[in-house]
Amino acid sequence: MLDTPQLLQTDEQLTAVIHVTIPRTEIGRVMGPAIGELLATLAEQGVSPSGACFSYHRQRPGDTFDFEVGFPVAQAVTPAGRVKMSKLPAARVIRTTYSGGYEGLAAAWGEFCAWIEAEGICAQEGLWECYTRGPESGADPDQWRTELNRPLA
Repeated sequence: MLDTPQLLQTDEQLTAVIHVTIPRTEIGRVMGPAIGELLATLAEQGVSPSGACFSYHRQRPGDTFDFEVGFPVAQAVTPAGRVKMSKLPAARVIRTTYSGGYEGLAAAWGEFCAWIEAEGICAQEGLWECYTRGPESGADPDQWRTELNRPLA
């Protein structure tokens, strides 16, 4: 289920990320360990995330996902292992919120992108999703929320 899309201006956000390039089918196997590695590195450096976990794709995913998984941070972290500094861009975006389990995200993105095209909105190839409420908040996937963001061209 998607909420009514909104046009918003986002601010640039400093982030700690791990860059991942994987076949689409590997996403379920790779995300959890990458998030764990990020959180462990942040904790070792005494840094707390300043927002929800996200994934940022500079191009629309196809059979391969080439993206950053990360967390916003209020201060720089020292690169360690796969963890490095990055940024989410300041951008005018079209955003909706998807409610449901992660297995429904591909269909949600399809519906959202179809809506964008039907509305004649010109969006960039990049996109990001923020996991604002997920398994850490409860076992019922119907209560999970993921923001879907497409920057405007």
